[in-house]
Amino acid sequence: MPWGVWLETIVRSEMIEKILVATDGSEDGGAAERAAVALAARLRVRLGGITVVEDCDVKMPPSAGMTLPPFPEAELAAFHRARSEAIAQRLAGRARGEDLEAGCEIAHGTADDRIVEKAQEADLLVIGRDSRSADRRGALLGSTVEGVIRKTKRSTMVVPSGAPVAGPIVLGFDGSPGSRIAAALAVDLANALGEPVHVFVDSKDKGRAVARFEEVRQLLAGLSHPVRETSSTLGRPDVKIVDTAREARAGLIVMGAYGRNRITDYFLGSNAAAVVRTSPVAVLLAR
Repeated sequence: MPWGVWLETIVRSEMIEKILVATDGSEDGGAAERAAVALAARLRVRLGGITVVEDCDVKMPPSAGMTLPPFPEAELAAFHRARSEAIAQRLAGRARGEDLEAGCEIAHGTADDRIVEKAQEADLLVIGRDSRSADRRGALLGSTVEGVIRKTKRSTMVVPSGAPVAGPIVLGFDGSPGSRIAAALAVDLANALGEPVHVFVDSKDKGRAVARFEEVRQLLAGLSHPVRETSSTLGRPDVKIVDTAREARAGLIVMGAYGRNRITDYFLGSNAAAVVRTSPVAVLLAR
């Protein structure tokens, strides 16, 4: 297949037509709601939501032979139902403010499983990063976010609290298949949003970096805005990508969900996972 036709096929396959935001009503969930509404409004695409009442919040835990007072399951279920309805109303109100409609499903069960199932109906999943764990060195992303990222087959945007909802796009490119998908998605988003792209190429070898820049220039040939290029042969790539986003005052980092070593990536030791943990802006993990 000719290069141009192949690239056009990837771009078409990565186009976003529906966004799903997962929210739990927390500050982090609110950040995801704001980001999803803003992106859906700028792209003029459909928006939906999901919030999950987890079984562990309303079901009686094992008593382990202890004598305990009656468990208030009915009261807890009523409380969480009312809270979930309030979350759905808040999302709908934010969407109406941008002339959008957004229904929010109230699901029950294990949060990451229900979110992953619902995400099959969307092209992009948006979820808030757990700020309680993000500030601890080496910490994971929070059990629900981590579970979703590991299980979903959909591109996922992880939003930290306080993240901007607009700005240039930083593309992290390492020559892996995942980063090629990310490049196609970055082209689509940059052209639709009217944002410039800053490309960060990771390579410990200068010659390989040159080859990767040549490849990414072809992948970004469809951009209607200028491209700024940055590379690094020293230091940690995740730190350099986040530094690039800060310097560019970016609104979004786009990178492949999996790099060149998927086995390492599974254990959240990858550049992508480290960027998600530490970035002050939203990170879109392309699949």
